[in-house]
Amino acid sequence: MAVRRLLSRLAEAAVTLWLLATLCFFLLRAAPGGPFDTEKAAPPEVQAALAVQYRLDRPLVSQYGAWLADVARGDLGPSFQYPDYRVGQLIAEALPVSALNGGLALLLSLLVGIPLGAWAALRAGKRVDRGVMFVAGLGLAVPKFVAAPMLVLLFAVTLHWLPAGGWGEARHAVLPVIALALPNIAYCARLMRASMLETLSADYLRAARSRGLSSARLLFSHAMPSALLPIVAWLSPALINIVTGSAVVEQVFGIPGMGRYFVQGALNRDYTLVLGVVLTVGALIVAINTLVDALRGWMDPRLEAEA
Repeated sequence: MAVRRLLSRLAEAAVTLWLLATLCFFLLRAAPGGPFDTEKAAPPEVQAALAVQYRLDRPLVSQYGAWLADVARGDLGPSFQYPDYRVGQLIAEALPVSALNGGLALLLSLLVGIPLGAWAALRAGKRVDRGVMFVAGLGLAVPKFVAAPMLVLLFAVTLHWLPAGGWGEARHAVLPVIALALPNIAYCARLMRASMLETLSADYLRAARSRGLSSARLLFSHAMPSALLPIVAWLSPALINIVTGSAVVEQVFGIPGMGRYFVQGALNRDYTLVLGVVLTVGALIVAINTLVDALRGWMDPRLEAEA
């Protein structure tokens, strides 16, 4: 049963990625402009040579078929904007940067959001609870394209504590990670508070409390594992939120990651680069969803039984 379920997931993932790639391919081609449009047009013979080199002289369906065949062989094609590089090379350089920022942002979200939410639940209705929920509401209300420049203005321009951009040292990652993590910290805290309140009112905890178990044991051995299940389910949308938000954050901080390449590729009509980033991110999201489902099944065997 587990093998059949895995094969079914892989088939669904393949179809999903194919549909995603196909939709993006034709939407990019439908957008006005082209990869070699400049303010000063190149001579017609140069444009014709470039079109032949990048197969843009072929009919659209033929371009799609050739690109799909290359992808099936593991070749994402040449970059139009960076002619000395293949798209696979650019992604291989950018993916570790984005993965590091995203992983640190998720870790920070969990390390701050879970304790805050649990603390608020244990002090429900009191000043601490109201304060945590107010701050969490602000964190959700402020978008990343506002939070990132505000962090730069405060910690780089005003206080001179951290660099405003760049990459290469540990301190360069501090502000981008915080900018990516802020909304997820807020959502994690709110979700943990709600889950903990529901768990604390469960009948089995009342029974355990009546047997004289200490508060610490009740919290960490009985309440926390159950309260964390919604957090595990939230990991997929949290990571997707981080991946999509990296486009803004990497642009603001000048980080050479996937998000920045996606934005630059879209602005310059670098078809192959945009499609390569979309496919890579899509594959990551499918893999993340599969891993999260497996983790949920391990933590709560009832989910596996239902499936």
